[in-house]
Amino acid sequence: MDDYASSDDEYHYSSDQDDSIDAFENDDQDYPLLNSKGPTTQVITKESLLAAQKEDLRRVMDMLSLREQHARTLLIFHRWDVEKLFAVYVDKGKAFLFAEAGVSVDEHRDSNSPVSSSVMCEICIEDVPGDEATRMDCGHCFCNNCWTEHFLVKINEGQSKRIRCMAHKCYSICDEAVVRTLLSRKHPDMAEKYERFLLESYIEDNKRVKWCPSTPHCGNAIRIEDDELCEVECSCGLQFCFSCLLEAHSPCSCLMWELWAKKCRDESETVNWITVHTKPCPKCHKPVEKNGGCNLVSCICGQAFCWLCGGATGRDHTWSSIAGHSCGRYKDHEKTSERAKRDLYRYMHYHNRYKAHTDSFKLESKLKETIQGKIAISEEKDSTLRDYSWVNNGLSRLFRSRRVLSYSYAFAFYMFGDELFKDEMSEAQREIKQNLFEDQQQQLEANVEKLSKILEEPFETFSDDKVMEIRMQIINLSTIIDKLCQKMYECIENDLLGSLHIGMHSIAPYKSKGIERASELSVCWSNKANNTGKYFFPFDCGTAEVDRPSGSGSSDEGGCSSRKRARKEGLGGGGGGGFFDLNLPAELVDRN
Repeated sequence: MDDYASSDDEYHYSSDQDDSIDAFENDDQDYPLLNSKGPTTQVITKESLLAAQKEDLRRVMDMLSLREQHARTLLIFHRWDVEKLFAVYVDKGKAFLFAEAGVSVDEHRDSNSPVSSSVMCEICIEDVPGDEATRMDCGHCFCNNCWTEHFLVKINEGQSKRIRCMAHKCYSICDEAVVRTLLSRKHPDMAEKYERFLLESYIEDNKRVKWCPSTPHCGNAIRIEDDELCEVECSCGLQFCFSCLLEAHSPCSCLMWELWAKKCRDESETVNWITVHTKPCPKCHKPVEKNGGCNLVSCICGQAFCWLCGGATGRDHTWSSIAGHSCGRYKDHEKTSERAKRDLYRYMHYHNRYKAHTDSFKLESKLKETIQGKIAISEEKDSTLRDYSWVNNGLSRLFRSRRVLSYSYAFAFYMFGDELFKDEMSEAQREIKQNLFEDQQQQLEANVEKLSKILEEPFETFSDDKVMEIRMQIINLSTIIDKLCQKMYECIENDLLGSLHIGMHSIAPYKSKGIERASELSVCWSNKANNTGKYFFPFDCGTAEVDRPSGSGSSDEGGCSSRKRARKEGLGGGGGGGFFDLNLPAELVDRN
C-alpha cells in the first residue's frame, strides 16, 4: 500500500494504432463480476415488446376500470409514465385526467349501439344508410368514408397515435379498434402501419425505453428502471449512454463527449493549424503561408498584402515598411496567433494522452487469450492454488479503469478550458480545481500501469509462494484502483460540476462492477383469463387464442411457462397478408 500514489516505472505508448473514437471494445463481457442485486435494465425484443406494453396497460386498466384503447390513449398522452398518470389521477381526479388526454367514457352510451336507419354526415353533407356510419365514444357520428379519409390524412401527417374526432372543437381521441377496422376494409397497408405505430409508441414515446443504437440495428430496445442518466449494455454487446445514445463515455458529460468526438473526427485541428500558420488572401481568400522574413506577401493570384494585418497593398516596399501602407495592429494579430498556437498545443496534450490510453487498451485486450492460456497451464500443475478468478477480476478492473482514464482527459480538456466554463470560474479557482483533479488522475494512472505490468507476469512459471504474492498484489491494486475511480467521480460530481451554476453537465454514476448488462424481458402467460377460460399470449396482438396447457411444462409463481416461447412471424391487422418486422424502428420499416 506504500505505492498508493507513486510509480517508479516509466511506460511508453504506441502511436501506430488506429486513432478511433470507438476504439474500446466491450471489455466486461468475458469476465463479468456478479452484482449484489438484480439488473435494473431490461432488453425488449420483438417477442417481448407487446408483453412490456401490456404490462403497463394492465396496470392502468385495473386501476381505472378502463378498456384497453382508453388506457393506451392515457399512457400515450403521459408518455407511458404510469406513475405520473396515477399522480395526476390522485391529485386532480378522473374527470381532469380523461379530459386532458382526450378520453371520452360515457357509461350510459354504448358506441357499438346501432345507428338510425339513415344518417346525414355533417362532413360530406350526404345521407347515408345507418350501417355505413360510425359513432365514436364522444357521441359524434359521421359516414365511414369521411372517417376513413380522416384517418388516412392523420396517419400520413404523423398523428396516428392520437387521432382526434372530426367534430368541431371535439378533442376526443378516436377508438383505435374503429380506426383499425375502417382502414382494413380499403387500406390494409395503412391499417398495418397504424397498428405498428401504436405498438412502437411504447418505445418512441417512452422516456424509460429507447432503441439500441447498434449498427446494423439489432432490433432490441432497452428499458431502464432508475435514472435516465446511466450507461447500459444491450444483449447484442453494445455499451452505450442511455441519455445521448452515444458510446459509454463517463466521466465525460454527454455534451463534452459529443464535442470531443466531433473534434477528434473532423478536420477541426487542421483548420486550427491553417489559422495559426496562414493568412487569407484579401482577393481570392485562399490561405497563404509565408516562406520568408519580409512582411510583404504575394499570393499565387498575384495580389500583394501585408502579413501583419492582412490588408491589400502594392508591391513597392523596403525591409521596414510598405509604400503607401501603415499597420498599427501588429500586436493584436500577434496575440491572436499566440492564442491559436496555445489552444492547438493544449489540445495535442490532452488528445495524445487520451489516445495513449486508448492504444494501451487495444494492446492489453490481447491479454484475454494470453491469460486464459496461463490459467490453463497453471491449473494442470500440481499446485495447491486452484482458484484463478482473481486474475480475470484484475483484468476486468484494468479494462474499466483504462476506459475511465482515457475519457478523463477529454473531460479535463473541456472542464479547465474556455470552451464551456469560461465565465463559471476565476483563474484562481480553475487552477485549484485543476490541481485537485490532476492529482487524483495521476494517482489512478500510476496504479493502473502497475496493475497492467503485474498482469503481464508469466505467473504460470512461478512457484506457489510467488503466485500467492502476485495474487495479493493484483487484489490490492484492484481495490485501490476501484477506490481511486470512486474518488475521481465524487470529485467531478461534487467539487467540479456540482459547483457550477448550469445543470446541463451531469455524468453517469460510477459502478464498481462495470456497466450493467441488461436482462431480457421474459414473455409470460397472461395471468388473467378471459370469459372463455382461455389465455392470451401477451405478445399476440389479441387475435390468437391458445388453451392453457394442463399437466405439461411447468410454471413459476408469476405464471411464466417454462415451455419454449411461441414465435409470431408478423404482427398487424387488416387482413392484407403483409407483416412488418418489429426488429426495425418505424423509419427503417417505412423505408423498406
